[in-house]
Amino acid sequence: MTLRDWFLTAQERANPGSELPVWADGNLAEPLIHGGAYFDRLVSEVEALSAGDHLFFTDWRGDPDERMRPDGPTVAQLFAQAAQRGVIVKGLLWRSHLDTLSYSEAENRDLSEAIRAAGGEVLLDQRVRRGGSHHQKLVVLRRPGDPSRDIAFAGGIDLCHSRRDDASHAGDPQPVGMSPRYGPTPPWHDVQLALRGPVVGALDTTFRERWTDPMPLDSENPMAYLRDRLRGSDLRPDPLPAQPADPPPCGPHHVQVLRTYPAVRRYSFAPDGERTVARGYTKAVRRARRLIYLEDQYLWSTEVAELFAQALQEHPDLHLVAVVPRHPDVDGRLALPPNMVGREQALSLCHRAAPERVHVFDVENHDGTPVYVHAKVCVVDDVWASVGSDNFNRRSWTHDSELSCAVLDDTRDERAPADPAGLGDGARVFARDLRLRLWREHLDRDPGGAQDDDLLDPADAVTAITAAADELERWHAGGRSGPRPPGRLRPHRPERLPWRTRLWALPAYRLVYDPDGRPLRARRAGTW
Repeated sequence: MTLRDWFLTAQERANPGSELPVWADGNLAEPLIHGGAYFDRLVSEVEALSAGDHLFFTDWRGDPDERMRPDGPTVAQLFAQAAQRGVIVKGLLWRSHLDTLSYSEAENRDLSEAIRAAGGEVLLDQRVRRGGSHHQKLVVLRRPGDPSRDIAFAGGIDLCHSRRDDASHAGDPQPVGMSPRYGPTPPWHDVQLALRGPVVGALDTTFRERWTDPMPLDSENPMAYLRDRLRGSDLRPDPLPAQPADPPPCGPHHVQVLRTYPAVRRYSFAPDGERTVARGYTKAVRRARRLIYLEDQYLWSTEVAELFAQALQEHPDLHLVAVVPRHPDVDGRLALPPNMVGREQALSLCHRAAPERVHVFDVENHDGTPVYVHAKVCVVDDVWASVGSDNFNRRSWTHDSELSCAVLDDTRDERAPADPAGLGDGARVFARDLRLRLWREHLDRDPGGAQDDDLLDPADAVTAITAAADELERWHAGGRSGPRPPGRLRPHRPERLPWRTRLWALPAYRLVYDPDGRPLRARRAGTW
């Protein structure tokens, strides 16, 4: 396997303004499936930090009272106690829209002020494209005296309510407000990566580039600026400590950090924006031959769907398997239709390209309550895998700030088929194990892998996952008579909206829900 066949080269990254390495070798990447596992691990790592160590984080939403474990600590307590021990705590939270619009302005501000009172520094960052957000979910822990213990966490899980769920999918006892179809404690499916090795230095650089950017934090929001001044908010980032050398190599994983920054803002580290998320996925999908597996919150945009459709048309043995939420997270006559119309368009485009090779499912727990799929995961031919904050839509690929980590493993998986794509790359342990771990849960298979035989070959795997979902669907259609079949997946059937609703929902979706942050020349050329 040649890394350049899968990873972006420096030229393909197309952002010479950044000091980020093209990719990092010698890492160890560990998937943490569900917020409960991630939060528990994060508590252990943060509580082990000492005076002079670094705790840097970015987030879309942070709830100060979210309990990281059933008996605590809360997010605010965990980070504030670290600051009180002398750990250098720095954070960047999206300023957020108003809580009255179902966002988190007050929560993010409260977390910032709680950590600031303990000696840390957390800034509310509005350096985004108009209508956009900072969506990166990153925690970097550095120990200058012992770099071998450095670790970073990146993926889809925010430090906030509703995220602390586990494989039982009973939901977080501290929920966010969502569509009532998800019940009082919405079940939540999500994935984060724990990363060790030189890539921690690259993720440290990602944080530092945003922190040291000279653009004012709220340059395009004069009302927010006035409120900040009246509250005495911190509007100027203090200097960061010197960046430690990269941690030593510790594993077989090559990791490429992929990001999105919009083109409209003149970021000092991305003068023309950055779209390596879009470029990285495009390169990997074009190399797919047998199986693209993805889990995604949205899967909306026709531009993204066209990438999958083209791959399906060009390679007759290729299957697309996607796991998405059954319902949008919002309800309402005005909010719901734009959330529905984008996915209906995207899935319809894929189905037209290969109606027998597109398989879309949603998830429920054993009580039949839908599980909200918030994960952003992609596995291609059991070789290349990515976990991040970005969804498969135009907003994530061009408009908001996003962060994803693509992983290629040096270790071959010798289980047959050893080379499912037939390109000589060979199946890789990390990518295959990530897919199998997720499928075992979705299908109620043995978590130790004793029932994996029909999940290894892509064709057999598609047959198995489709059969399980169809059987569960028949059980529901038959009035839930008899024992519930194993598995949690059901075929996803997006509702087609009436034409009168589509008339206004489609432009609202394109302009507001899924905007385009590319330079005009890229839009015209249809490139990323």
